[in-house]
Amino acid sequence: MKAYYEARAREYDDWWLGRHLYADRERDGWFAEVTQLLGAVASLPAARTLDVACGTGFLTRHLHGEVTALDQSASMLELARAQVPHATAFVRGDALELPFGDGAFDRVFTGHFYGHLEEPERARFLAETRRVAPELVVVDSALHDGVEPVERQERVLRDGSHWEVFKRFLTAEVLAAELGGAELLFDGTWFVMVGS
Repeated sequence: MKAYYEARAREYDDWWLGRHLYADRERDGWFAEVTQLLGAVASLPAARTLDVACGTGFLTRHLHGEVTALDQSASMLELARAQVPHATAFVRGDALELPFGDGAFDRVFTGHFYGHLEEPERARFLAETRRVAPELVVVDSALHDGVEPVERQERVLRDGSHWEVFKRFLTAEVLAAELGGAELLFDGTWFVMVGS
């Protein structure tokens, strides 16, 4: 997974923006829902926020307050620096062993990371987030027609390289239950956002 996201960094936002390999995908209502999701992220109150697996900063740039962006990929962080000039810090690190002290943040935010975690990685991640912040907000892919709740996907990048990726698609109810009785913040066809 780490090598895949390092390789995908320069084309990651194509997925969000429907460009290149994603230009011909039929995703009814996609662009309107991306706009709604960005609004939901932007509506979160300002806080000392750690964005775990920030990627290119596509969602990070809509967070308010003191934002620290963490990713394991140097290429992703380079792109995030350009998209999120207001961030306090950019840290290369492991999401399952967060390099911060207990209670260092008010909130952990993560987008499209949780759904790639298998057990026991999910439990480790949740323990780490609870250690560094009292609040967790998770954005991920909604379970929708044409996908299974759990998939091993073959993904192809523009350079023709093939990668296998573990991916979960989540209902708001499942995600809320896994996060421990969380609050539903966004529930769409393509995305869910839950806070605990």
